[in-house]
Amino acid sequence: MSHFSLHPHGITLSNVLRNPPPARLYEEAIRYDPGACVASGGALVAYSGDKTGRSPKDKRVVRGGESDRDVWWGSVNVPLERTSFLINRERAVDFLNYRDRLYCIDGFAGWDPAHRLRIRVICSRPYHALFMHTMLIRPTEEELENFGTPDFVVFNAGQFPANRHTAGMTSKTSIDVSFEDREMVILGTEYAGEMKKGVFTIMNYLMPKRGVLSMHCSATADPQTKASSLLFGLSGTGKTTLSADPKRRLIGDDEHCWTEHGVFNIEGGCYAKAIDLTAESEPDIFQALRFGAVLENVVVDPHDRAVDFHDASLTQNTRGAYPIEYIQNALIPCLAGHPTHIIFLTCDAFGVLPPVSRLDPAQAMYHFISGFTAKVAGTEVGITEPQPTFSPCFGGPFLVWHPAKYAEMLAAKLREHQAHVWLVNTGWSGGGYGVGSRMKLSLTRAIMDAIHSGALSDAPAQRDPVFGFDIITECPNVPAEALQPRQTWKDPAAYDAAARKLGSLFKKNFQQYESGASAEVRAAGPNVP
Repeated sequence: MSHFSLHPHGITLSNVLRNPPPARLYEEAIRYDPGACVASGGALVAYSGDKTGRSPKDKRVVRGGESDRDVWWGSVNVPLERTSFLINRERAVDFLNYRDRLYCIDGFAGWDPAHRLRIRVICSRPYHALFMHTMLIRPTEEELENFGTPDFVVFNAGQFPANRHTAGMTSKTSIDVSFEDREMVILGTEYAGEMKKGVFTIMNYLMPKRGVLSMHCSATADPQTKASSLLFGLSGTGKTTLSADPKRRLIGDDEHCWTEHGVFNIEGGCYAKAIDLTAESEPDIFQALRFGAVLENVVVDPHDRAVDFHDASLTQNTRGAYPIEYIQNALIPCLAGHPTHIIFLTCDAFGVLPPVSRLDPAQAMYHFISGFTAKVAGTEVGITEPQPTFSPCFGGPFLVWHPAKYAEMLAAKLREHQAHVWLVNTGWSGGGYGVGSRMKLSLTRAIMDAIHSGALSDAPAQRDPVFGFDIITECPNVPAEALQPRQTWKDPAAYDAAARKLGSLFKKNFQQYESGASAEVRAAGPNVP
């Protein structure tokens, strides 16, 4: 084990393994990570304990510095006094210093050398180290030698709880970001995704200060022209699945920035949902989950170590993290030209929105600020219909500035580069959840192909009477009757009622943003009383 001093960060333990290769982290995980094993396909299987998803209500942003005037304070960015942050930081550092071994991972956030950040992660679980080795951009040996002082440090002491009596704490979990100290502290959760999204939050603050738009989206590029396409969407809408497109080059599956020169991926890896994964439905992702990848919270056969991707007994949120170069058609380095198409993905469980519609600039801003999807009914008693979810800019939990900041930047980019904007529904058709059926992936892929080929740019369309956008009525390799949702319902009157109800939900949600939106954008909303 290498001896590397991390005294500037308060870490005094000499047994720090710095930037070990994946094979070494496999060995460490098998020895020291509870329950870790190697799956039959070669990926490292690990478990995050009680927390199998993010804890957005426990995120805190330190108040009391120059960033105060920039931050969108409220339920997304809950303020934390600096004294409480220092208490949590000391608690984390003390915990890390008392471990037998630690891991230090250095990597970059951002493929564009002009805008990338140097990120350092200090953690005590090998699987966390391998995860961030995978998700950050991996420096060359020469870049590691000259890494220098990091721009941001992540202290992951997630095995140790926050003290509930510390001012500002509401649970034993706390994820604290200090832009002035350039540090992030994790307590009380071992879910690896907190580190990934923490880095995204950092980029969401620092990039707009440079005039660079940070975005929660996947991105692909045309193999010949290298012009890009952006796919926005909340979890479960298909960002990762649809970006794994053999006809296009993959730039990234989740986090990107748009500069004056084009688009770059923030990450060095992909973090895909693994529930119900099959080689037939998603061959690119399935083959990427091999040696060097991390499978999180999946169920493994104790005899042959085969993964049961359909077993959700631990969590529905099973995940796989893999280096982006494991996708055969990945564009390395992950940079491309300006987007020609912007696609907003929504999984509408109400069965109202069409498979594909064309948005004008004002409608694009309205739907970007709204960030709609709908989740299926849960298992709680009395919940029998879909639950709407609105997340501004399709990434509300990770925003730092007010949503209007990102929307204004996107509007300026759209005006400058004349990108086409589309709304694509990957959810239900023929009725809502429990009545209709989920859109077939093959249908959505055909729509994506038609968008990228230009076949839909001048395709026939019909104005939606409630939402006002243009419903595409002809698309290659898609049955015409599937393109107009009202025609797929057995009871058209029931569809009309559901459309009005969904339109009202949009209007109610948008009220909180009306003061910061132009009259044109406000008028782009649904036409309901």
